[in-house]
Amino acid sequence: MNKTEAKAETFPSKGFAARSATSELGPYTVQRRTPRAEDVQIEILYCGVCHSDLHTVRNEWSAFVSTVYPCVPGHEIVGRVVKVGSAVKKFKEGDIAAVGCMVDSCRKCPSCLAGEEQYCDNFCTLTYNSEDKFLGGVTYGGYSDSVVVDEGFVLRVPNGLDPAGTAPLLCAGITTYSPLRHWNVGKGQKVGIVGLGGLGHMGLKLAKAFGARVALFTTSPNKTADAIRLGADEVILSTNNTALQKHAGSFDFILDTASADHDVNAYLQLLKVNGTMTLVGAPPKPLGVSSFGLIMKRRQLAGSAIGGIRETQEMLDFCGEKGITSDIELIRIQQINEAYERLLKSDVKYRFVIDMASLR
Repeated sequence: MNKTEAKAETFPSKGFAARSATSELGPYTVQRRTPRAEDVQIEILYCGVCHSDLHTVRNEWSAFVSTVYPCVPGHEIVGRVVKVGSAVKKFKEGDIAAVGCMVDSCRKCPSCLAGEEQYCDNFCTLTYNSEDKFLGGVTYGGYSDSVVVDEGFVLRVPNGLDPAGTAPLLCAGITTYSPLRHWNVGKGQKVGIVGLGGLGHMGLKLAKAFGARVALFTTSPNKTADAIRLGADEVILSTNNTALQKHAGSFDFILDTASADHDVNAYLQLLKVNGTMTLVGAPPKPLGVSSFGLIMKRRQLAGSAIGGIRETQEMLDFCGEKGITSDIELIRIQQINEAYERLLKSDVKYRFVIDMASLR
């Protein structure tokens, strides 16, 4: 199908969009492509609210990618399949399905062939604010009532998982699952999680489910009870240098979910020989790293993005087996601007999820 033909075959979908970096989100009609043979059409039931939605809407990542307006955010999508193309094999009408941060990739480069489409050499097609190869313009995300996605980028939601609580797994879940799995976190290991937010609370749950002994690092003493409820064996106040020094050289792995400016060297000193600290948060300024803090113990400072489609499905299946979902606050789409303001204040435990019934 060529692009001209695709443009002619669309249908309207209700959504919410930002029309500039300074405007509030409001009603907007999205044009979705009519499903091709390989496509799955999903009625969106729930969409998580990620901090990256806020960054993108306000064009705060312009050094990386500029936001194209109108912008319809949302990449933590759970919904019901309402139509499938003739070549679709994995889904049928009525299935509960999910879409995460990607809706396509080149599928030919080494990363894609290895099942790591998130690292596509030609850059994957993001669920929103990415080039739409079928309709032109940019892709529109899950703050809408419908989405059409190639079967290869649609995920199965295990039976029994709460669909609203599942939505944040499509970003916060896989963002923390992927590095924990890649660095083989498991029984007998001591693991630290830096920060207790949307990412951090999932890191706690997953690291504990992998069998590790888990410690939370936080600047807020009042988060202790919640951290223990979520799986922490210990809570360490990161502003207390004496408390930190008690753990020097004792951690196998530390997952840093903090997006605010902070001193990573304090945490690197807590790693064992060959220990790894992985960043999944994105502080606005470059981090200052002491080379000797890495050299003397052969420590590693690494980064990790989301996971590929295969690993994301593995994560969902794992969460299905363990009964793991995100702790959420359910909101109506009409509350999204208020939710963004609260997000800036970290006033949510621990992920907003939009009930898309409020859009219909």
